[in-house]
Amino acid sequence: MKIAFVGKGGSGKTTLSSLFVAHLAATGKPVLAIDADINQHLAVALGATEEEALAWPTLGDNMALIKEYLRGDNPRIPDVAAMIKTTPPGRGSRLVTPFEDNPITEACFRELGGVRLGVTGQFDEDDLGVACYHSKVGAAELLLNHMIDVEGEYVVMDMTAGADAFASGLFTRFDVTFLVCEPTVRSVGVYRQYADYACDFGVRLVVVGNKVTDAEDVGFLREQVGEALLGWLENSRHVRAAERGTARPIGELEPHNLGTLDTMLATVDAERRDWARYQRQGIEFHLRNARAWGSGRAGADLAEQVDPGFVLAPPSLATQDA
Repeated sequence: MKIAFVGKGGSGKTTLSSLFVAHLAATGKPVLAIDADINQHLAVALGATEEEALAWPTLGDNMALIKEYLRGDNPRIPDVAAMIKTTPPGRGSRLVTPFEDNPITEACFRELGGVRLGVTGQFDEDDLGVACYHSKVGAAELLLNHMIDVEGEYVVMDMTAGADAFASGLFTRFDVTFLVCEPTVRSVGVYRQYADYACDFGVRLVVVGNKVTDAEDVGFLREQVGEALLGWLENSRHVRAAERGTARPIGELEPHNLGTLDTMLATVDAERRDWARYQRQGIEFHLRNARAWGSGRAGADLAEQVDPGFVLAPPSLATQDA
């Protein structure tokens, strides 16, 4: 399962994603986490020190390596310069799995508390005024486009705040998208924006309330988002301690909040990926990007990177579909 956490800035998106990741790890489930927020805080939320987080290798700084490895000997991609963030895999491309060892995982991922963690990287002075954050997130998008995960494996991405994820096809790469929503008008507004964008693409969008203090807060969320509300987190001593730098075992989270994490996990486990749709959507957004800017920048028609004879799916399903 591929899972995204989104929401308004300050809603507690990173806090909730770190709790969910820690919950997966504590129950022995294999989890690969990616921090794709412009504010890179997931490593610290999972227990790293500030110094360790600052030293973490980044996907964005290893884009050339990622492209070269994934390109393999795909004849439709003559060189790394021809690859963009939406380039789809084809015959000859290297596909990856979340927990294998390869040059990308060796360069970009580290283990933290039972979690394999990668970060896209944050803006530095060289980026200011000349690049957008999608230049960093594009590395993660390219990786997900070439990733085969199977039942019982979890890939969790903490996305950038607001509706910025819709600036690429990345939002279609997830089986469940959890939108973290405070009981406020502004936070509900972000949910409605997401829901409007996502409805035409079959995105499974569910709301998890955060910073809920009483029944009035719950009532507000139910009134505003209806059946999309899956559950909520109440104010938490555990979370406040973590935000002060005192990490506690996830099992010490308050019973109601642990129950919400269990409900989230059950929701994820109930999903089944439509690999054919997954591939179609990846190709659709690649063609959009090719027309809008990619082909012009590359000086070639990037639509030719689409391999109509290729099936992206686990080997057993690919064999059935071929």
